[in-house]
Amino acid sequence: MNKDRVEGKMKDVAGRVERQAGEWTDNEKMQVHGTAKQAEGKVQNSVGKLKDAVNDAAKNTDDEELKESEAERRNRVA
Repeated sequence: MNKDRVEGKMKDVAGRVERQAGEWTDNEKMQVHGTAKQAEGKVQNSVGKLKDAVNDAAKNTDDEELKESEAERRNRVA
């Protein structure tokens, strides 16, 4: 989990709280601001998930290449 995912989740939750408070107090401006903050958090969280997926894919590719290199080296020695 990276920084974007954590910060995005925090914004999402804070936006939900603000939106709900706006609903309870009939404060339309607060509702809109909370909804916008919630959306911003969801986008940031999604960006973080994408970054994690790219990093995982790169790591798996590197691991596979390392395994292939080790197998090739063993074959040359044998």
